Amino acid sequence: MSRSLTGVLLGGALVAVALQGSNVLAENVLPTFTGASHFSEQSGEALYKSICQGCHMPDAQGARGAGQYPALANNPRLADVDYPILMVSHGSGGMPPFQSYLSDAQIAAVVGYVRTHFGNKYMDAVTAEQVHKTTSTFDRTLQRKKP
Repeated sequence: MSRSLTGVLLGGALVAVALQGSNVLAENVLPTFTGASHFSEQSGEALYKSICQGCHMPDAQGARGAGQYPALANNPRLADVDYPILMVSHGSGGMPPFQSYLSDAQIAAVVGYVRTHFGNKYMDAVTAEQVHKTTSTFDRTLQRKKP
């Protein structure tokens, strides 16, 4: 067999393997958005894996590199439930706001998940009603401060 034919066959085999691999990966990807603007995951764990772990890492230890992402593991700032609710809903600094993309129930789920995992032991439940109250109060305070 000539060298060029061997190269073509080998290249074709690699393309076939790559295409098959991409189909396998595509089948295992979870949907992230419903419609054009909302995340579909409902459980705190699924939301964390879909949204948060990209920056805060799978083990919630945070990361440093192109940016600095704080650790959520063993984080005493999570003791006051309003803090993580407002961080998720309104963002701060490099943390983007997710209130437009998550329901109050989804925010409650992911905040509750982080507060009860990764070495955090804040076991009080986080509810959608609590998220609504916290974010509404914060929004009203911001409105009063605008000139």
